Amino acid sequence: MTTEKKLTGKIARERIRLMETPRPPAGLIEGFKSLGDASGIVSDILDELGITGAVAATTLRPTIAGKCIVGPALTVRNIVQREHPYETAKAHVNKMAEFEAHNLALPGDVVVIDGVAGVSNMGGISAQTGKRQGEAGAIVHGGIRDISHSRSVDYPLWSSEVTPVTGKSRIETVEINGDIEIAGIRVSPGDIVLADDTGVCFIPRGRAEEVLALCLAKSQAEDRKVRIIVEGASVADLPTNA
Repeated sequence: MTTEKKLTGKIARERIRLMETPRPPAGLIEGFKSLGDASGIVSDILDELGITGAVAATTLRPTIAGKCIVGPALTVRNIVQREHPYETAKAHVNKMAEFEAHNLALPGDVVVIDGVAGVSNMGGISAQTGKRQGEAGAIVHGGIRDISHSRSVDYPLWSSEVTPVTGKSRIETVEINGDIEIAGIRVSPGDIVLADDTGVCFIPRGRAEEVLALCLAKSQAEDRKVRIIVEGASVADLPTNA
């Protein structure tokens, strides 16, 4: 059932492509979560299927070590404002609207921002709002700030930059829940996001069940290989196809 959302007024309704992020099939998110910190396994399967979807943690760095999140993508696209930032700052103009994404978020969603470099696309108050909304976390291709704040409320982010420079007078949000591009990868609303210490994987929602089935099989094979190593098998006897 679709839940009606009251817009905050920061972004025109026509810029919101979908009022609700497409929901994954029952059990899909739980299945990916059961893999643990498995971006490596997911990346391998995406390779086997010819899907481009993995981004290294050197490009999108986690703010909280040891976190692993899985959820459907709620997408945001930001661009640079035309006006000079000092003029907009003096006039208190703020065209950022990731709070509208928080307003639309359902528990477990992952906010994914196609952002602006060199400035913050999400700060501490925004992160705390996302935590309050039940979001799993956020992926930001661009800058973020106030990471001690987001850490204190246990809201994990992965970002390409950390900066004190505000985006409020520099950024305009032009679309929510449309297709975006993150580090050269197309991400659509409802695509599955898996992020851990090693990197971030974007799994097209139409292929997610296929990807999960292959990931589960590969994970089981790797678990068997680990057991063999622990049991003391010689290196020559170790399986090489796991």
